[in-house]
Amino acid sequence: MGFCHIGQAGLELLTSGDLPTLGSQSAGITGASHQAREIQDEELKKFCSRISKLLQTEDLGPDTVDSLQRLFLIISATKYHRRLEKTCIDLLQATLSLPACPEQLQVLCTAILREMSPCDSLSLAWDHTQNSRQLSLVASVLLAQGDRNEEVRAVGQGVLRALESRQPEGPSLRHLLPVMAKAVVLSPGTLQEDQTTLLSKRLVDWLRYASLQQGFPHSSSFFSTPRTRQPGPITEVDGAVATDFFTVLSTGHRFTEDQWLNVQGFSMLRAWLLHSGPEGPGALDTDDGSEQEGSTLSVISATSSTGRLLPPRERLREVAFEYCQRLIEQSNRRALRKGDSDLQKAVSAGRDPSFLYRSLSCLKALHGRLQGDPASVRVLLPLARFFLSHGEVAAVDSEAVYRHLFTRIPSEQFHSPMLAFEFIQFCRDNLHLFAGHLSTLKLSFPNLFKFLGWNSPPLTSEFVELLPALVDASTALEMLHALLDLPCLTAALDLQLRSSPAPSERPLWDTSLRVPSCLEAFRDPQFQGLFQYLLRPKASGTTERLAPLHQLLQPMAGCARVAQCAEAVPTLLQVFFSAVTQVADGALTNQLALLLLGRSDSLYPAPGYAARVHRVLSSQFLALCKLKPSLVVELARDLLEFLGSVNGLRGRASLVTSVVWAIGEYLSVTYDRRCTVEQINKFFEALEALLFEITQCRPSATLPGCPPQVVTVLMTTLTKLASRSQDLIPRTSLLLSKMRNLAQSPATSSTHSEEGVEAIRTRATELLTLLKMPSVAQFVFTPSAEVCSPRYHRDANTALPLALRTVSRLVEREAGLLPG
Repeated sequence: MGFCHIGQAGLELLTSGDLPTLGSQSAGITGASHQAREIQDEELKKFCSRISKLLQTEDLGPDTVDSLQRLFLIISATKYHRRLEKTCIDLLQATLSLPACPEQLQVLCTAILREMSPCDSLSLAWDHTQNSRQLSLVASVLLAQGDRNEEVRAVGQGVLRALESRQPEGPSLRHLLPVMAKAVVLSPGTLQEDQTTLLSKRLVDWLRYASLQQGFPHSSSFFSTPRTRQPGPITEVDGAVATDFFTVLSTGHRFTEDQWLNVQGFSMLRAWLLHSGPEGPGALDTDDGSEQEGSTLSVISATSSTGRLLPPRERLREVAFEYCQRLIEQSNRRALRKGDSDLQKAVSAGRDPSFLYRSLSCLKALHGRLQGDPASVRVLLPLARFFLSHGEVAAVDSEAVYRHLFTRIPSEQFHSPMLAFEFIQFCRDNLHLFAGHLSTLKLSFPNLFKFLGWNSPPLTSEFVELLPALVDASTALEMLHALLDLPCLTAALDLQLRSSPAPSERPLWDTSLRVPSCLEAFRDPQFQGLFQYLLRPKASGTTERLAPLHQLLQPMAGCARVAQCAEAVPTLLQVFFSAVTQVADGALTNQLALLLLGRSDSLYPAPGYAARVHRVLSSQFLALCKLKPSLVVELARDLLEFLGSVNGLRGRASLVTSVVWAIGEYLSVTYDRRCTVEQINKFFEALEALLFEITQCRPSATLPGCPPQVVTVLMTTLTKLASRSQDLIPRTSLLLSKMRNLAQSPATSSTHSEEGVEAIRTRATELLTLLKMPSVAQFVFTPSAEVCSPRYHRDANTALPLALRTVSRLVEREAGLLPG
């Protein structure tokens, strides 16, 4: 049953039991989400009216819960912003603020209001809210409205007052700490100095002095005995009784309130240390900078700080450091349960060591222990950042850390989506720390591209920011080849995983794809060299043509992962060219232009990939020509060779159009004094032959026709060249007359659309008219540099169709102007 027609039957449907419960299969949930997206605004309005009536009743029973669950599904499953009636939003706020409202209803109202954010009609009042759980829900809705500093500050002050007024036997505070952390991050100046001091003291107590005994059970069963109901001691992950203070890695069946506060306090610790207090973000690093001086006094002060009375924030940092040391010690224990082992890795990855000298020994030991553990690679990222920041003081071989980080990890763990995201974020956020080792990062782009090729949808935006830092003049050509071959790399990575000797550890892929021939080619010694080059860990300084692999891996072009990667390449190419033009000299510009022409017919055959890439290459070829206009004269031989075969050009119409236009625009002594009449004549003959072949060849299933734009640009460029070598004018006039007549023939009408035929005929007529006045033609097509300098003339010259129409109208009105 669907949601398409509500009315009376639709309301019955929305209140029926068709939506899947939490225990439903994923297919049922997917179906319900699809149905929710199909609901129209009018149908949703009727459903909201029913919910409004339910919320106004005294008995907020199961029907209300069920309806709110359905409303949340409808709103959250729809990509565009749903609109609810103001009455419904007001009732949701009123229900959330009711003191006696069931917690399940409060959570549902909160979830719906958060999904509707930002909401201008919000009028939640949290001032008189007494329940800490309810206050945390109200505050989460207010914080979800975005960067509204006044509201954020008000929420922070309200939460702090609740924390100040709480008595030992009062309501739990653990729901308020995440809200406090969020408010401090959104508005660092939320709290005053005395308030920051108070909360720092509270955090010290929660982190350091939590109980080491388990909590009492909430209820006892029939089989319970007084002995079994007694709380036992907190244990370590390996089962040993905890003898030190409580942390998030301590285990127990039931936690006490102060233990829950310990866990929540640790979760907000980093945000609090970075953003709290009048110093604001970044103040935490000042002490580290002084300790890097390496003086004996720094070491002594760092090791003896526990013996003196510290200010509250400094005391909190001291306790946080002890807490992190305790976590490192606990992470060395062998966990009895897999869940505890995963928690060990997650906590280690989130640790932020603050005191340099006192943490060196344990961090070096931790790095040495985890370096060879593939399951702990994510933990190495914060450790690597620490050694990046303090490598010299720590007496650590930073180069070895880089080599391990950028060589082994991407090659072996590229298929881990979480690691890929964190790894690329690590590179992007720590560019300022690489300093003299930036070349190591730049040379590692082939390995970083493995993360990109395998996880292209989520990583594309991250690489848009990272890629400019990787571009270097020495590796620009190799990087451009690698970007163009990125879908081929994705296919090769898939084969590498399929050939893995440990099948049980392989990640999931498209199991419906059967590629035995590709697997055989991957193992074939004949192609091992090409595959090794494609999967190289760092830049080699050489380039290999991978056309054989394009054909071998063609059966994998339909793989979803390969197709997604192919869609990301055009965006990355735009970013690459924007960066490389900033560092390219004249020689590199010529090499990039040649690479564009050479690779235009050597691309991986993914569906639609070549067409999308050609559009980017054509625009970038024009950008390179604009950057260096003399490129056309210097690469004259290569351009003539590119235009030599019409069969290969039909599939590259956009690039052909750009090349032909660039020849007509920049093959002139105005842009390069080395331009000769002989060169102009050679290009004229080549383009004339190309135009003849295009117009004479008939399209077929295997040889599609060229678009009319190619024909009009060819005619225009031939006319431009004739205006610069006037001996060619009679020849060009005859050619244009033939093209005008050809455009009116039935054969051309069957090849091009009516609009295309009219465009060809009009352009041929305008050019023919202009050539009857050679001096005017030369001025229109090749204005002098002095004339091009003002903005008006430059814009007018760019708008060539406007200039042609203007000349044609002048000639039509003043026929006496025409000679003869």
